[in-house]
Amino acid sequence: MEIGHHDALYFQEDAPEIPDADYDALRQRNLAIEERFPTLKRADSPSERVGVKVKSGFGKIRHAIPMLSLGNAFADADVEEFVERVRRFLGLGAEEEVAVLAEPKIDGLSANLRYEGGRLVHAATRGDGAEGEDVTRNMLTLDDVPESLPGRDWPEVLEVRGEVYMRKSDFLALNARQEERGNKVFANPRNAAAGSLRQLDPKITADRPLHFFGYAWGEVGRALGETQDEARRTLEGLGFTLNEPARLCRTVAEMLDHYREIERTRAALEFDIDGVVYKVNRLDWQQRLGQVSRAPRWAIAHKFAAEKAETLVKDITIQVGRTGALTPVANLEPVTVGGVVVSRATLHNQDEIERLGVKIGDKVRIQRAGDVIPQVLEVTEDGGGESYRFPDKCPVCASDVEREEGEVVWRCTGGLICDAQAVERLKHFVSRDAFDIEGMGTKVIEEFWTDGLIKEPADIFRLAPHAEAIKGRDRWADQKVRNLLEAIEDRREIPLDRFIYALGIRHVGQTTAKLLARNYTSLDAWRAAMERVADERKETPDETKKPDRVGEAYAELTGIDTVGMAAADSLAAFFGEAHNLTVLNGLAGELDVTDVAAPAADGSPVAGKTVVFTGTLEKMTRSEAKARAESLGAKVAGSVSKKTDYVIVGADAGSKAKKASELGVATLSEDDWLDLIQDKQSGEDRDAEHNGGNTQGALL
Repeated sequence: MEIGHHDALYFQEDAPEIPDADYDALRQRNLAIEERFPTLKRADSPSERVGVKVKSGFGKIRHAIPMLSLGNAFADADVEEFVERVRRFLGLGAEEEVAVLAEPKIDGLSANLRYEGGRLVHAATRGDGAEGEDVTRNMLTLDDVPESLPGRDWPEVLEVRGEVYMRKSDFLALNARQEERGNKVFANPRNAAAGSLRQLDPKITADRPLHFFGYAWGEVGRALGETQDEARRTLEGLGFTLNEPARLCRTVAEMLDHYREIERTRAALEFDIDGVVYKVNRLDWQQRLGQVSRAPRWAIAHKFAAEKAETLVKDITIQVGRTGALTPVANLEPVTVGGVVVSRATLHNQDEIERLGVKIGDKVRIQRAGDVIPQVLEVTEDGGGESYRFPDKCPVCASDVEREEGEVVWRCTGGLICDAQAVERLKHFVSRDAFDIEGMGTKVIEEFWTDGLIKEPADIFRLAPHAEAIKGRDRWADQKVRNLLEAIEDRREIPLDRFIYALGIRHVGQTTAKLLARNYTSLDAWRAAMERVADERKETPDETKKPDRVGEAYAELTGIDTVGMAAADSLAAFFGEAHNLTVLNGLAGELDVTDVAAPAADGSPVAGKTVVFTGTLEKMTRSEAKARAESLGAKVAGSVSKKTDYVIVGADAGSKAKKASELGVATLSEDDWLDLIQDKQSGEDRDAEHNGGNTQGALL
């Protein structure tokens, strides 16, 4: 929720409360915790999303190709691992060179300019990655954004992507003028650039000294080159300014040398940067690497370090989340870090407290980590206090707390009788990546919960009869009530994947919700399957909880590639609780949950088919094979069942090939598989060539 709060401040309001380096440090911590403790991954994890919904007041433009974010590297080892991941995915030998273009990462506002027939037809901000704000008129006021491309040697369709920024000297002059006129001064050049571009009156934008670096692309009618470097030079030839200094690096050592040189000289640059971006230079490799949920596999941002400070731990308190997790929080003597005063730090769990040895009265070193709750790095001075005793009762409902075997988190056993869990689940239900109900924020949920207007999710859609009662409340004018009720009505229709995610089932984040929706396609089919899973688990002793020793429904669920037993058991527990079924029945009476169409790709012979890969593939890595199959509309499963259509058998195949034979499932060699998809693959490769080798979605 805190990251979401700062996302809104940064992307929508252009008024962040914290430095970018600190924000990125929190994302790094979040990813590290998710990798080390996957059971702790929040359903609304920021690792699954890009940007935020567009701000009201602007028209909306849907991007032809999504504008992705970037994964982050913070240490030399992260950069080395990035290159090794590229090698593993592409199946490259240690001796094969992986050339990488290193560019300064501009701290500005991402924008996409679309040219057709050489003329600018529209410009948009990144928004949430899929849809941005229409800022066409404002972008045309920038001197380095051409209304028409020079000459004739340009693609019929060309989307140029990059960053709107303000030079440091211009920023200082603008703030001086603002102060002189008694107007708001900006915190930094990035805020000034974003605030200036996102003016409803283009005359205000024209009065601001904005510039644009155009160094990436989205949809293009034909290739801009064979490499990232060549494509950049093509854009430069069309009149766009590149983000320099950039360098083509052929080794990790060269990448790190360039990073350190830019870090050393960054203060002398006329524009703000917050790191270096590494991009695999070959565009055909970029195409093969593709993307994960929110970022390309072929690029990463090496960010500059966050600031640190020391302060005193005044107290340690407990917060209770929507899944019942008890999170200890250190309450600190307020301290300024990176220009922001902070007073709290999460301690994550009991094990982390014991690892750090932190106690009330200790002095600790903290690192700003992207929101008002920083990270405690270490104890610097023992205050002599007693060791902290983790509570054995929930501080909200006084229920017992328990910790499952193999987990690090203590949880309240109160469930639905615990007000903290109920309120947090409602907050998640209306959050941006779930139902995204505008005007139904944290404070509104808490207010309506306290007064009994909302006790379960379906109550949100039953608020209209209470309109007059709501209008009588403090700060609830007629128009505000109308806006809220209209926003609720707008969300009565929702896709299945967002509905599943909104339920807040433990271990079911956005990615898993999309996989479930894609495999079961409709709410009725998904619910029926999950109820069968719950019934099977009730009949199965704990010691036999293995996919090959339980019922067919559970085996089908865990057979979905990357859906593990933790998520399956959480789904079984959710659907095994009678109250949850009552909640679903209530929602079914209020909503239209739309089906998710079976995955399809025009002309693909494997669209909608379920495939399993087993054994060692020789012509591509397993990861690449799975990514390719999914791009052609196939479902990739991790185990073989009667519903499997093809099992692709590589060298040294094991039990999966044997099971396919027993079930009568068609088996294909790697060559057979490639022959099957070849016609579609060839066509898409030709399309990729016309799109500059990047149909997966360009970053920035």
